[in-house]
Amino acid sequence: MQYMLLIYENEEIFGGPEKTGPLMAEIGPKHFALIGEMGAARLGGGGLKGTAFATTVRRENGEQTIHDGPFAETKEQLGGYYLIDVPDLDAAIALARRVPLGRDGAIEIRPLIPLPPGVTR
Repeated sequence: MQYMLLIYENEEIFGGPEKTGPLMAEIGPKHFALIGEMGAARLGGGGLKGTAFATTVRRENGEQTIHDGPFAETKEQLGGYYLIDVPDLDAAIALARRVPLGRDGAIEIRPLIPLPPGVTR
């Protein structure tokens, strides 16, 4: 089963929107090590630049508008993700527990909706 591991943390601790601070330099290699350990279970993933680089396309009453930045103001921001393929939720939880965090944060685990036969991602 495929799952997204969504990494939420306060992006300010990583040295600004480019995420070039010392904590990022410390935690990056931990993610690279985890990528190697995940092997074939990891289908994709990556870190995201800060919300200052975000653009939101919103649809309301049939009209689309474009906004700079994220739509919602929150204490923690989506900072990265892993796409994994593992046997079950327990295996996804086991991998999520190994995802490095800078300080406080959360890893949200969400199953992907299966595609119909003949359709590929």
